[in-house]
Amino acid sequence: MEVKICGVTQPETLALLGRLGVDFVGFVFYPPSPRSLTPGEAAALSASHPGGPARVGLFVDADDATLAGTLASVRLDMLQLHGAETPARCAEIRTRFGLPVMKALGIGVAADLDALADYADVVDRFLLDAKPRAGDSLPGGNAHAFEWSLLAGRAVPRPWLLAGGLTAENIGQAILASGAAGVDVSSGVEISRGVKSAARITAFTAAARGVVADRPQ
Repeated sequence: MEVKICGVTQPETLALLGRLGVDFVGFVFYPPSPRSLTPGEAAALSASHPGGPARVGLFVDADDATLAGTLASVRLDMLQLHGAETPARCAEIRTRFGLPVMKALGIGVAADLDALADYADVVDRFLLDAKPRAGDSLPGGNAHAFEWSLLAGRAVPRPWLLAGGLTAENIGQAILASGAAGVDVSSGVEISRGVKSAARITAFTAAARGVVADRPQ
């Protein structure tokens, strides 16, 4: 089970992810988010624990100058595109910057999954998140879940992570209902908006991996 902890801002949290063997850490480069970092802050944070998870940069409809400026300051292993980027824009970013691209898609109803086919040839991964609701100010990290059973038996054409309203308490149900082989969490491991909890991260990671251990062989 792949685990991604997104919106990390503190060195002690990054060090914890390394000790837990978490697969991906998300650095948010979207100023409206309470979890947002500047490129310089992200570089210092990453340098505080050089090993550990792969670094994923989260961007929302970023232009080339923003992407290039960020990458000039901090090494990233993957670009997560969490806005309204078209398949053409995803392909352009992937080619221009030479990094794997993970496209986030907001899911509310079964028809939203039809977009998978449009992006399959131009991205390396998907993140399937709950579609923002009226009044939400962010494209993700809003602690909403969607109907996980929409994914049951669905052939997703690239590796993917499940996101949206996940916690240590519901992650087992979410994995079994959706068939996910990877999960992403941000608000579900926070004690307040933007403030991560070591205890909640540890519990979430153990619960997610425990589901795999309990699955019938």
